[in-house]
Amino acid sequence: MKSVKVSIFALVAAAISVLAFRNMEGGSISGKVAPLDGADQVWAIQGADSMKTDIADGTFNLQGAKAGTYTVIINAKQPFKDVTISDVKVDEGKVTDLGEIRLEQ
Repeated sequence: MKSVKVSIFALVAAAISVLAFRNMEGGSISGKVAPLDGADQVWAIQGADSMKTDIADGTFNLQGAKAGTYTVIINAKQPFKDVTISDVKVDEGKVTDLGEIRLEQ
């Protein structure tokens, strides 16, 4: 009887762990900005929800994005112009790589 209780407890704990990590996973949006020091932050906007992260050494990775379509905005430093990328599709558990984004003056 004791081994049945332990087995049931182990199964419940495993199921809760899987569901918890699954809900936290989401997708991500990554990319690289050129020149490397031309921007400091990136935003991803979906409806009324938004996410932001810093750009370090020209690269960024926005993690935990819900599946859907986003508008991504790169906050450029002077003398460069901000960049807006529309219709960025994010899938659950996948990385959407925007590649290299060249900033213009």
